[in-house]
Amino acid sequence: MPTTTMLALPSPVAGCGSATVVSNRQTTCLFTSTPSPFSVFTADLTRRCWKIRCEVALKPSDSEASTSPSSAEDDGFTSRIGARVRVKAPLKVYHVPRVPEIDLMGLEGMLKQYVAVWKGKRVSANLPFKVEFVKDIEGRGPVKFFAHLKEDELDFI
Repeated sequence: MPTTTMLALPSPVAGCGSATVVSNRQTTCLFTSTPSPFSVFTADLTRRCWKIRCEVALKPSDSEASTSPSSAEDDGFTSRIGARVRVKAPLKVYHVPRVPEIDLMGLEGMLKQYVAVWKGKRVSANLPFKVEFVKDIEGRGPVKFFAHLKEDELDFI
């Protein structure tokens, strides 16, 4: 059963006031009387000395959260999602089920996603444009499939 003890904090965490210690012998959690709900202190009781580690979750201020040149808004491609595109490079894909190959040259599709930006950060995608195509296949009718392409392989219509 955990024990609860009041503790006066030493100078490294001065300004925190008093803390409540909840211990289960292996690990101790200190809940401080600070106004921040994001502060959690843990101490290791396996040794005779107290080691206090402070973990604080901070929100970035508006000045730190400035947009960098690599952000999605500066690329301009996220605003083009839904645009019609035409493939201008000779490309063949082999991933459509029950179809041996499809030539994409001259085929028109819709830009569905720009995958070089994930959660607001730039990632290194080799083929950053996800394009949806619909093509009539003999004996099957219209087949919808996706292909990832580079910018130099596309013409925006």
